[in-house]
Amino acid sequence: MSQLESQAPYVDAPPPSSSGLSSRTLTMAVTGILAIVLGGVISLLPAPYAIYAPGPATNVLGKVGPLELITINPPTKSFRPVDGSTLDMTTVSVFGGPGNKVSMLDVLRGWISPTRAVVPVEQVFPPGQTQGEAQAETQAEMSDSQQQATAAGLRLAGYTVPEKITIADVSKGMPAAKVLKADDVITAIDGTKVVDSAHLRATVQKLKPGADVRVTVRRNGTSTELKTTTGSSDGRTVLGVDLKTTYDFPVDVEFATKDVGGPSAGMMFALGIYDLLTEGDLGAGAQIAGTGTIDGAGNVGPIGGIAQKLVGARRAGAKWFIAPQSNCNEVVGHIPAGLHVVSSSNLTQTRDDVEKIATGDGASLPVCKAS
Repeated sequence: MSQLESQAPYVDAPPPSSSGLSSRTLTMAVTGILAIVLGGVISLLPAPYAIYAPGPATNVLGKVGPLELITINPPTKSFRPVDGSTLDMTTVSVFGGPGNKVSMLDVLRGWISPTRAVVPVEQVFPPGQTQGEAQAETQAEMSDSQQQATAAGLRLAGYTVPEKITIADVSKGMPAAKVLKADDVITAIDGTKVVDSAHLRATVQKLKPGADVRVTVRRNGTSTELKTTTGSSDGRTVLGVDLKTTYDFPVDVEFATKDVGGPSAGMMFALGIYDLLTEGDLGAGAQIAGTGTIDGAGNVGPIGGIAQKLVGARRAGAKWFIAPQSNCNEVVGHIPAGLHVVSSSNLTQTRDDVEKIATGDGASLPVCKAS
């Protein structure tokens, strides 16, 4: 033993007190209480997450309060179904984000919930976005969705819907930036009249990147033919412009949507408009739900939160659900019992799917499979 160790006094631990708690027991008790308090405080602190939960499903052929969700004027052109069919638009309730922070306790509950999803808040809301900006963005998306749905629904019902394709912005670094300007209205490509935005994109896609192209635009009321060169983006041929489409509708379509934003109801809006403008009941009494973006040409696009929308649809009583084909990987493994999910990529196919469901031939429809 070293000298230092031999000089160190040896002290026995005090015997347990018969009159109260030992110091060790007291320390453990205090530590436990502090841990509980600290855990409670942490659970209430804001967390950098957003939570997706199943939202309500609303029949686009029905009413929101005293108002029809979709109204077509003049009313004589509308054939409202009477057989009890529903075409339900589905929604997701989002908790978290600007002005609506969630706590760690909420996040923990979301993680263990079989019907909710927890994602980093920046996947839903851009950094620094305010509550007002978020609401304005989702309302703008809803408004554009309704315009696109109206064009698609009317066209499917046989109406001619002229559209004006305006350049909203030109990408810097693209050849077109030297000749095309914001607010130019594109009327022709290489001398061929542009019918709609889908036709414009298809025409450009037929060209190779770097190819010469003649773009006819209306600028300040004057038609001008401009020469430029195509570019490339993600393997696609592009002009390098962002487009803004406005329509000249032959009938007025109004929507009574409230407290709902985003573009994902577009497909069901368009389907509802078609049903209202054509005789008979498209669904023949079936309760069908669905989701998907839409463009004026009737193309159905992907949406977010589809797992929660499937749950919301089943809770509302739907037995059939039409999902965007591009969301199929997220559908597989998340289908509630009693719900049959079919996939669709365009509005014509969606209409045909509903007709088959109405005639009892739904089992033949394409279903979602993992790719």
